[in-house]
Amino acid sequence: MRKLFAINIVILPILILTLINSGIADNWHQWRGANNDGISNETDVPIQWSQTENVRWRLPLPGEGASTPVVWNDKIFLTCADGMELVLMCINTEGEEIWKRTLAEGNRTKRGDEVNYAAPSPTTDGEYVWAFLGTGDLACYDFEGNSIWHTNIEERYGNFRLGFLMSMTPLLYKDRLYLQLIHSNAWLVLALDKKTGEEIWKHDRESDARAECEHAYTSPILYKDSERELLIVHGADYVTAHNLDDGSEIWRCGGLNAKQGYNTSFRLVASPVATEGLIVVPSAKNGPVLGLDPSGQGDITDSKWQTWKLGRGTPDVPSPLIHDGLVYLCRENGVLICLDAKTGEKLYEERTHNHRHRSSPIYANGHIYLTARDGVVNVIKAGREFDIIATNMIGEAVAASPVIADGTLYLRSYNALYAIGKIE
Repeated sequence: MRKLFAINIVILPILILTLINSGIADNWHQWRGANNDGISNETDVPIQWSQTENVRWRLPLPGEGASTPVVWNDKIFLTCADGMELVLMCINTEGEEIWKRTLAEGNRTKRGDEVNYAAPSPTTDGEYVWAFLGTGDLACYDFEGNSIWHTNIEERYGNFRLGFLMSMTPLLYKDRLYLQLIHSNAWLVLALDKKTGEEIWKHDRESDARAECEHAYTSPILYKDSERELLIVHGADYVTAHNLDDGSEIWRCGGLNAKQGYNTSFRLVASPVATEGLIVVPSAKNGPVLGLDPSGQGDITDSKWQTWKLGRGTPDVPSPLIHDGLVYLCRENGVLICLDAKTGEKLYEERTHNHRHRSSPIYANGHIYLTARDGVVNVIKAGREFDIIATNMIGEAVAASPVIADGTLYLRSYNALYAIGKIE
């Protein structure tokens, strides 16, 4: 009996590790991946393709959408327009539609076809999938397409008053969904029960922002290390850290929009990104980028917890990327800036593709992937020197960020979903 017990002690950790390596490690279950940072640990990732080369399949979509797909094992979930309906789709990794559910009626677009109500990305825990829309509709489904619950955040917390459309993607962590609603009618941070959609807590977030600066199109992120877990919220001239238990504010940092010469159109779109010991905070309109120590308290503006500050050069829409001690900033015009993560020193500033960039960069296997609005994806060698490895074109409009799961790169255009990888 003792021998059998000892064998079980040895086998159990191996079994758990095997399950993790074979399943969860390959999933891209939320916007920007497993850790919400755009980093993939996979090594067999394609770097060259076209509309036909290395394309395993291409599935036409019923309409446009800027939301990034999410992947769990053999299931892919995405939202998009379908005529005047807004739908959640489940697609298998063979490129076949499994089911489609209507979440709301009535689509809107802004800036031409730049953004529509299908801008927020879904998220999943492997059992359920949650989808949020710019209409305020928030819904939960199981993997078979059965509706678990459906609510409307706009009806519950006030009409969205934004210059463009609500684009925030809720953050899933443990048993909660975290949302930020930053617009002219409310500055709220929320925690909802993921199983029911019921409110757990609501925090009224203070700001002295005015005009268009009252609006944010950013998404909350999680900061986590061995000592703390923080909900990071970015918008209305400030970045704030909140207690996950009750939403109370732990620290805030301003200095993004100068009080003298205040820019009233300084709305924030790019979300922060975090790694252990550092949160990189973008701004807007070629403004500053901050490197913050997450251990601060109170008002940390221009304090010792502000590790470094880049005066100009922020991405306006794509979120930053941190990998191996380097920070990558993809500006909306295709210029890539690389900084030392510890000091903020600029290592290079080089142009890739001179076109609008709306997608956030991702990293895999020594490469940075930058996706332009016209479907051109440049693959850059990661490191302290600039080197374009490959330039790929699909000739279709892209606003979603790329996704990597199980050796396949998924690229979602306004026309179709591509599965890109080695064809055996």
